[in-house]
Amino acid sequence: MPAEYAKWVALLVTTGVFLGLQRRRGAPADLLFLGGLVLVTLTGVITPAQALAGFANPAVLTIGALFAVSAGLQNTGVLDWVGHQLLGAVDSERRALRRLAATVVPVSAFLLNTPLVAMMMPVLIDWCRQRNISPSRVLMPLSYLTILGGVCTLIGTSTTLVANGWLKAVSSSDGWDAAFRQQLAPMSLFEIGYVGLPCAMIGTAYMLLVAGRRLPDRVELVEQLGDQRREYLVEMLVMPTCPLVGKTVEAAGLRHLPGLYLIEIDRNGSVVTPVTPRDVIQAEDRLVFTGVVTTIVDLEKIPGLMPAADLAYEFRPSARQKRHLVEAVLSRTSPVIGLTVREAAFRERYNAAIVAVHRNGVRLTNKIGSITLEPGDTLLLQTRPAFVDNYRHSREFYLVSPVGGSSARRHDRAWLAGVLFVVLIAWLSLSGFINPTGPLTGFSSSGIAGIGIAGLMVFTRCLSVTQARGAIDLQVLFTIAAALGLGTALTESRAAQMIAETLVHLVTGQLGVPEAWVPYVLLAVIYVLAMCFTEMITNVAVAAMLLPLAASVAWSAGFSPRPFVMAIALAASLSFITPIGYQTNLMVMGPGGYRPRDYLKAGWPLALLVLVTAYLLIPMVWPFY
Repeated sequence: MPAEYAKWVALLVTTGVFLGLQRRRGAPADLLFLGGLVLVTLTGVITPAQALAGFANPAVLTIGALFAVSAGLQNTGVLDWVGHQLLGAVDSERRALRRLAATVVPVSAFLLNTPLVAMMMPVLIDWCRQRNISPSRVLMPLSYLTILGGVCTLIGTSTTLVANGWLKAVSSSDGWDAAFRQQLAPMSLFEIGYVGLPCAMIGTAYMLLVAGRRLPDRVELVEQLGDQRREYLVEMLVMPTCPLVGKTVEAAGLRHLPGLYLIEIDRNGSVVTPVTPRDVIQAEDRLVFTGVVTTIVDLEKIPGLMPAADLAYEFRPSARQKRHLVEAVLSRTSPVIGLTVREAAFRERYNAAIVAVHRNGVRLTNKIGSITLEPGDTLLLQTRPAFVDNYRHSREFYLVSPVGGSSARRHDRAWLAGVLFVVLIAWLSLSGFINPTGPLTGFSSSGIAGIGIAGLMVFTRCLSVTQARGAIDLQVLFTIAAALGLGTALTESRAAQMIAETLVHLVTGQLGVPEAWVPYVLLAVIYVLAMCFTEMITNVAVAAMLLPLAASVAWSAGFSPRPFVMAIALAASLSFITPIGYQTNLMVMGPGGYRPRDYLKAGWPLALLVLVTAYLLIPMVWPFY
């Protein structure tokens, strides 16, 4: 295709993708970008090899691997431990936000934001339920704080990884001259933090001091969180290795569990009731609770605290991980009706263990093993995955349904997952200092680092192959890879160069900006353009397509490309004004009961603060000349 037509085809296709994303009712983002990529390839704007290069981009591979690594940390209970340690005995919204700021910001600097928010949301919602606080007061700050922490390092957000992948590709290409390409060298682990960290600090101060007055308080959400759910009776055995041994009920955090009440402690046949906050937990204690299923699931995640309703219950972590929690309602024709839980022998009949029992309208106070089963009783069972399929239509049960988020944690692998994660951070930190053409060239790739550590997590059974595959968000990866291809089309067709030259001519000629102020005006335009596009579309796609434009603007105006590229990386990462600009904003929208205007009200002052901070610091850290 002639070059003159190619640039207009690239611009037309890219504009079409942008407009399609605005509708949001059509095809998903990944399909729109993939369709655009196919069009620019079939029309000859780029070659098939160039179109598919994004799928082998180190940034895409690194992001996919980090999804699996984060799943390993969650599967072994490392993230659960962080989440539960975070709030502790905090009893006020202001203190909770301070704890979130002190913990979430540094953690999100080294973990992708999406899995971190997914892990923290249930913890915060349970805390809100217990304190009668609306989740709308804390979930948006959770998203904003993770976004702020993500720009402190290279691996905190997918946007900076995409930007770094583009820098690696461009710096080793034949375009532009050698001096210009030298300014496009890949980032080190903490380089973006020179500006990202001050932005995070100022943004965090805003969240703690001002944001509370601009956040909604959805009272109806508090009512929805009421404990109007099935209450089970559950008995937990304290193993000698449990970290709760030697602690008081208060210190162990068992006094204020949301929707759960500690009825009694059975200690070698001697019953302690009522239980006081000062009672000390001992090994082999049997703790009898009454409460809701979601908190019972959380109890199972505490290492060394095991359900004791069935003596054949799986205690070994490797065996427990193969089992899941299922709710089953007994029918009138069930052969266990009239038998006690102990006599029912669920292990022999169904290869399942009874964890807890619920009887509608009756608060059970007996030991679970002594409860006589009746029609309509709801049992919380630990089963193999095949149980649901085998008994869903059985006459022995009225209803069989799995309990979400109930997979057992591999607590025995937590230390190993933590060590592997530390190794990954060290590897990524040192990879920038390794000569890519030397004997250790394999260690210089972030993609190899991520894949290697993710593979070790699977090999050491921190998570299964199925869990690793399920953790990888293919929609995100396809969107990034296709957006990189469209970015290549804008560069190869010289469409980005045409836009850049027009922009530079407008600033230097028609607007009559003084020569000394030209780079600052161009930087402001680039930053605001990336920020606005990010709020309308999505962060990674904007970064992939505007990076070539930023470099072209610097080339046309005779400036260093570094400040303009870093402006794109930061602006596309810091999205606060709309729910669609960043995935974590969208994740908290439903649970927080937010409306789009809530993001605008709370987010625009934050967006303005980080814009001013970044705009002032970028030229100091990365000079124009």
